[in-house]
Amino acid sequence: MKTFDEFGFDDPILKAIKELSFVEPTPVQKKAIPFIMENDRDMIALAQTGTGKTAAYGLPIIANIAEEEKIPQALVLCPTRELCIQIANDFRNFSKFIPGIKTVAVYGGANMETQIRDIKNGAHIIVATPGRMLDIIRRKKVNIHRIGVLVLDEADEMLNMGFKEDLDAILAQTPEDKQTLLFSATMPPEVAEISLNYMVDPYQILIGQKNAGSVNVSHQYFLVKNSDKYAVLKRIADINPDIYGIIFCRTRMETKEIAEKLGQDGYNSDALHGDLSQAQRDHVMGRFRAKKLQMLVATDVAARGIDVEDLTHIIHFSLPEDLDVYTHRSGRTGRAGKKGKSIALVSWKEKGKINRLEKVIQQKFEMMEIPSGAQICSVQLFHLIEKMQNAHVDHKKIAPFMNDVMEKLGDFSKEEIIKKFLSLEFNRFLDYYKEAKDIQSDVEKNRGESNAPRHKRHGNGRNGDRRPGGFSSGFPKSGKTDDRKKPGGRRNKSARNRKRPAGRD
Repeated sequence: MKTFDEFGFDDPILKAIKELSFVEPTPVQKKAIPFIMENDRDMIALAQTGTGKTAAYGLPIIANIAEEEKIPQALVLCPTRELCIQIANDFRNFSKFIPGIKTVAVYGGANMETQIRDIKNGAHIIVATPGRMLDIIRRKKVNIHRIGVLVLDEADEMLNMGFKEDLDAILAQTPEDKQTLLFSATMPPEVAEISLNYMVDPYQILIGQKNAGSVNVSHQYFLVKNSDKYAVLKRIADINPDIYGIIFCRTRMETKEIAEKLGQDGYNSDALHGDLSQAQRDHVMGRFRAKKLQMLVATDVAARGIDVEDLTHIIHFSLPEDLDVYTHRSGRTGRAGKKGKSIALVSWKEKGKINRLEKVIQQKFEMMEIPSGAQICSVQLFHLIEKMQNAHVDHKKIAPFMNDVMEKLGDFSKEEIIKKFLSLEFNRFLDYYKEAKDIQSDVEKNRGESNAPRHKRHGNGRNGDRRPGGFSSGFPKSGKTDDRKKPGGRRNKSARNRKRPAGRD
């Protein structure tokens, strides 16, 4: 078993690694760390989120920083404010016992003058979102002409968010002989184009299979009518009492509507979408990270860069149109060796997307039966009993009240007390599911109708394309990215005098 001691780190870094409780390097760390430590050649690493990518490039960057040079020596670009803050904090933890190394986070929504002052005070490492970084460059408040390492973290997400032109402009300010490290969960054509235009003969690391999903995530789907999607979502939550997950929606309106309904129905949830101010967003995320919320309802754009530990479920209320986005969504669970579930609510018209997704993630989906009311009530009952069994009793605090309590309950038998306790806590589920319809039967009936000849399914066919009521499951057209060539690029030290390939500016 390879250990961090074998990478050649100095004692201060090894001390920080030990304090962070890192034991065995992850697969991407085993491959990336020794390469970056020993080479100045470019590198592409394809690995899912949650596989230890930040340490894979962060630890060797820290090891190679020259403390005495109070200039930016490494620049890390990432797609969102949340990820930027997280990466910067990780760098500070890695360099905790090297007080001379300074990391500055640069992102929108915070005071730019403060960030500029922090850079001027001797930043060695800058972690930035492209938009804010470009603003500071254009104000001529930072000089990145001498950086030795450029990291593009979650490169596919940066392109999905429309940062292509910003990346062009930023890379034009960087030296040709820098080392470029590109980390991405997927390898769409746009990311491949980055390697052609910004990198020279990059070494490639592939953890798992290209664009494949995490092996720790199981993939399931429910076939549902659109009008039943919300009811099925509630059943998924009810059959998993300890759920801690993200529900992905297609639009901010859908996100608001579902979060509002869940709140009205007594579920511990909230929404994350583009209409929230930064302060509201931080408040919601703070509650979710502290597990004061069990479910976060979000759009893909609002959820980008979110990295939350121990998520048990990712639920796709609406499948993304860009199937690569599914890999990012599902990759938020099943981290650090833990298991997770990715569940899609799929209409009959969307079933073909499951087949295509199986090819993208190179894993099989399991079609699940919708939980019945009886199944849910049984699970909730035994979950309640388990909570009662595990409840901590502080005898000193409760002792003063016991005589009055026993006197009050003196007329009830033990069995009656248990029944009343269960009814008090459990009636909500019994009442709701007592009259609830059998959604699975409707699915089976619809399956039979969908296999019938078209004229029998829809009469004269005029209503064949009309969706049932409820939330829409349509898919918006994705915007096209700018296909202009990127400026810049670099050569590693061993290739500085080599003629650059045609097509690179």
